Amino acid sequence: MTESKNTLPAPSPTLPTARRIRLWPLWLICVIALVTALVLAGFAWRQWQINQNLSTDIQRLNQQSRDVTQQLSQGSQQLDQRLQQLQQQQTDQANTLSRHTREIDHNANALLQAGHRSRTDWLLAEAEYLLRIANQRLQIESDYRGALKILQTADQVLKESDDAGVFPVRKALAQEIMALKGVQDVDRTGLYLQLEAAIETVDGLTDQALLKPSATSNQPRTQKTTDDSTPPNATGKLEKLWQETRQALARVIVIRRLDKPVKPLPSPEVSAYARLNLRLLLEQTEMALFRGNTPLYQKTLNDALHALNTWYDDSEAPVQALKSTLSDLAKRNINPPLPDISESLRLLKARLDGRNTTATPSSNSDAANSGDSTSATSTPDQGTAQ
Repeated sequence: MTESKNTLPAPSPTLPTARRIRLWPLWLICVIALVTALVLAGFAWRQWQINQNLSTDIQRLNQQSRDVTQQLSQGSQQLDQRLQQLQQQQTDQANTLSRHTREIDHNANALLQAGHRSRTDWLLAEAEYLLRIANQRLQIESDYRGALKILQTADQVLKESDDAGVFPVRKALAQEIMALKGVQDVDRTGLYLQLEAAIETVDGLTDQALLKPSATSNQPRTQKTTDDSTPPNATGKLEKLWQETRQALARVIVIRRLDKPVKPLPSPEVSAYARLNLRLLLEQTEMALFRGNTPLYQKTLNDALHALNTWYDDSEAPVQALKSTLSDLAKRNINPPLPDISESLRLLKARLDGRNTTATPSSNSDAANSGDSTSATSTPDQGTAQ
């Protein structure tokens, strides 16, 4: 028995039971992470939309800034061009005055050196000088009135000369005087004053004259009707209440019928640009008027009318008056065709050359003086021809 007990197997140790794994904290962390990711994604999307809207607004503002800068640059360029044109005109006038001064001095010297001439020679030289001045006045300044008076004076001088050889000259003079009398009269001073008045009108145009929607307000009219058949008291109170309600609604609600499409009012920069553009066009018209440039005169007036129709409302009285004035001015011919009055000058020069050739000088000094006077007389003609 003792041995059997000793041979029994040793008892096996008991294993501990496995612990159950808990997963809910992991799921909770996943849910929190997912919610956080969704919140961050929504916030990022909102920020992206805000950035896109800000970028669009910045682009629009930049475009408006570029447009205004471009308009101001165009106005500045037009002002610079006008300044250059005025400077060129001043230079041309100075050159013309200098040339006339030189010619007067030259003719005075020629007259002083021609002391040996007779009274007829003096009168013919004076008539030649007058004819040359008349041609210059007509060709350079287009002053046909002044040229006409000078030709008439030259004809009187030739009449006093009692020279039978000037008959062809006086015949050509008569034809040229008749041609100048037939030139259409152009009142440049009156046209200039009308343009100045138009410029003052443009300066006085306000934003109220700009294009705006033309609408007519049609308010419902209520009339109090009386009926011979008087309703009961309750019906009368209801009708009175209904009339008062209609009148209140008529004062609050206004019905408008739009005859034209609604256009937004321009900005102050555009309004200033419209006035500046019109003013520059009218000032260019004045320059074309003084130069007798009919194509430029009509083009600038048509451009001014187009700008007026584009920017301003026809229903405004100043705009209507301005359009009427510009339309009337655009129909004027500021540069009528001018005749050629050089034939009388050519004939008179030929007569003077013939007299100088056939004249017999009394001495060598007289011959030298005659040659000097002939060359002095021909020199201005060459300058004029150039």
